[in-house]
Amino acid sequence: MTILPAIDLLGGKCVRLIQGSFDKEIVYDDDPVAVAKRWESMGATHLHVVDLDGAREGRPINDSLVQKIASSVSMVVEIGGGIRTEDDVRRYLEVGVHRVILGTAAVMNRILLRLLLEEHREHLVIGIDAREGKVSISAWQKDTTILATDLATQLVSLGCSRFIFTDISRDGMLTGPNLESLTDFAQATNVPVIASGGVSSLQDLQALKQLESVGVEGVIIGKALYDGRLDLREAVALCQ
Repeated sequence: MTILPAIDLLGGKCVRLIQGSFDKEIVYDDDPVAVAKRWESMGATHLHVVDLDGAREGRPINDSLVQKIASSVSMVVEIGGGIRTEDDVRRYLEVGVHRVILGTAAVMNRILLRLLLEEHREHLVIGIDAREGKVSISAWQKDTTILATDLATQLVSLGCSRFIFTDISRDGMLTGPNLESLTDFAQATNVPVIASGGVSSLQDLQALKQLESVGVEGVIIGKALYDGRLDLREAVALCQ
């Protein structure tokens, strides 16, 4: 199972939000590039980056900073947040980003999604964020009535081949992942799924490793690393 340290960008800084709330911001570092290098030096092979400004504005805002991060490390870098057009996807891939995450655009614009799947399928990841099992979009500011499992099933039928599943209620709370909802989601998709939200200990990672058989291939870790609750080297060693 792959560990993906998270770097959330807001105002050019490395921050964490609690349950996606922009009024619950914690600044962890003024130099996200240095953070990326630190995670790589501790054994990470993948990096999860989110442009929070972009997610809120609906367009890439920190793209130049993302480019600096991608060019400074040899990790597999994925980026999400505010990506709404084919040009957005192409620009990120051209500057060294390996995977581009579609969230709101995958829900709201199926024409764009089909186009991107034709051109960039292997570089595309669909991020589905759920609150009480239902999809939330626009930087978690808008809730829908769509069940996350239903949406995933629909998108798999279109050709989507990798997902990130976030349980919003667990994000930044350090209360452990929602194993039940994650299992349901992974079984509904039958394609690789990256878990996000709630991981705080090696025990949480051991529990997630039990879900590899249903398709959970990786886990995104944020707050637990920044708060020092989880050692990245130990996490990588366990999951390898």
